[in-house]
Amino acid sequence: MGASLHSAGGARGGRMRAKPMAEINVTPLVDVMLVLLIVFMVAAPLLTVGISVDLPETEAAPIPDQGEPLTVTITGEGKIFIQETEVEIDDLVPRLEAIATAGYDQRIYIRGDQARTYGEVMQVMGRINSAGFRRIGLVSDPSLR
Repeated sequence: MGASLHSAGGARGGRMRAKPMAEINVTPLVDVMLVLLIVFMVAAPLLTVGISVDLPETEAAPIPDQGEPLTVTITGEGKIFIQETEVEIDDLVPRLEAIATAGYDQRIYIRGDQARTYGEVMQVMGRINSAGFRRIGLVSDPSLR
């Protein structure tokens, strides 16, 4: 069962055995790490895409960055999302009230697809306001000149 690390030479037949190497070959490990690094570099930007919305264009200046904003999105099909989570219009106020009790008091941004009517966007804005949020902003794409 045991392995001998001594060379078997001399009196036993004249052949020399090589001693086992006690070093780790790190070349395959480095190769795998470089491949993983490239995969994560390519995949990371794809994870932050969010919900696709055709925003209206305006000439307004962008608001300075204030950290991670809370967004409510209205898609072209009329679906409503809080961040990445789809919610029904009737569940919007309870969800936002739960967020408010967790200590969120920053501005909420509404991303409304331009295919939706002004009344639908105002209905969502009214529900956000009734949940206790007073700082509401509308998101648009800057116009291309």
